[in-house]
Amino acid sequence: MPKAQIGWVLFDKNYIMQEPFDITIGDTDYAIFPEGNDTYVVFKDGKEYAQIQKDTESTWLKLDPETALPLFEENEEINAIGKEIMAYVPEVEEDDEEAEEEE
Repeated sequence: MPKAQIGWVLFDKNYIMQEPFDITIGDTDYAIFPEGNDTYVVFKDGKEYAQIQKDTESTWLKLDPETALPLFEENEEINAIGKEIMAYVPEVEEDDEEAEEEE
């Protein structure tokens, strides 16, 4: 069975999904919930804000809340959120460090 990276949850042998995490841009906090296939649900100030999808390395698309189809309009906030998602590195928990040292 393949080993999962820290911060990832193994659902079966072939599918690994990242755990939710938080980012901050300026004074705004966002909770990020990965859905797979470069798609994320974003909560802003504790409320569901948007579903976004990676388009290119620097361009992210907001998905229509009713149809889940991409909205092809430039959105600086969505691109900034996407940039932070790509830069996010999961924190290593002490229990995970101890387990790795024992191996």
